[in-house]
Amino acid sequence: MNQAMPDTQTKNVSPANGRRVLVEVKNLKKHFPIKSGILFQREVAAVKAVDGISFHIYEGETLGLVGESGCGKSTTGRTILQLHRATEGSVQFEGEEITTLKGEKMRKMRRRMQMIFQDPYASLNPRMSVGRIVAEPLVVHNIGTKKERDERVAELLEMVGLNPYFVRRYPHEFSGGQRQRIGLARSLALNPEFIVADEPISALDVSIQAQVVNLLEKLQEELGLTYLFIAHDLSMVRHLCDRVAVMYLGKIVEIAESEELYINPLHPYTQALLSAVPVPDPVVEEQRQRIILKGDVPSPINPPHGCNFNTRCPVSVDVCYDEDPELREVLPGHWVACHRVV
Repeated sequence: MNQAMPDTQTKNVSPANGRRVLVEVKNLKKHFPIKSGILFQREVAAVKAVDGISFHIYEGETLGLVGESGCGKSTTGRTILQLHRATEGSVQFEGEEITTLKGEKMRKMRRRMQMIFQDPYASLNPRMSVGRIVAEPLVVHNIGTKKERDERVAELLEMVGLNPYFVRRYPHEFSGGQRQRIGLARSLALNPEFIVADEPISALDVSIQAQVVNLLEKLQEELGLTYLFIAHDLSMVRHLCDRVAVMYLGKIVEIAESEELYINPLHPYTQALLSAVPVPDPVVEEQRQRIILKGDVPSPINPPHGCNFNTRCPVSVDVCYDEDPELREVLPGHWVACHRVV
């Protein structure tokens, strides 16, 4: 695998800025079938959780993925890592297609891509000690002797700010923030290059969130990690992420550099999201106009014809109900899927 690295590096360099693309997603779809009939053998519909999205992640950057609950963010992260097999589309890691990998090849690829799960209470086995939880990836991939694994576990716990003497304790003995650190230590055990962080701070107290985010930044700098950071908290995304992708009902509607997106949001949905983020300046906050979207998010089983956002968009026109807008670059590095943006 290492011998092929120079070729994929050369092939996977973005001509726009010379940075190497680590992960590239093209027209990715994940539809969950709804079955009926005798023994549930007949597919009658499908939940279009992810419906044709494309983006890339540069090596060493943090790409934020934001949107309402149920828009497909977590499914996107899981499908990229092949925890869900893609219905259609392509996911390339360093130029290698991974949607077709199976067996031992996929197992080896998983060592380079890991995930931090959203719920630190549900993602850790309550019957396993912390030492066994963190060492489990090493055991699964048959790495090192028992002594070497114990040393690696102690190193990982120190790395995430936990006492190595905690190895014999169990998850119920820790707070939410400490459990998330244990999950982070587990994800780092195999020295991955890419980590999907699926809302890693949403279940934590506000006082603990900043600590976990600072730890993620510190580890990224020290280990050269690349993150896909899935989140609800737009203010935290602005602080942590280099670029931000906004998702609505299974599709990406806008991608831009973090500061550019917050200063100059172009898609009506992005504008509505950002208008809900509180500003710590009372004068500015009083002058801001809140955009209230009408109606509910349509069902991903039967999304609207044309633009997915047309049922709630305050500026929709006839073409929005007929044609699905293409995600296009309207400013350097700023991509928008909207008929009204020129």
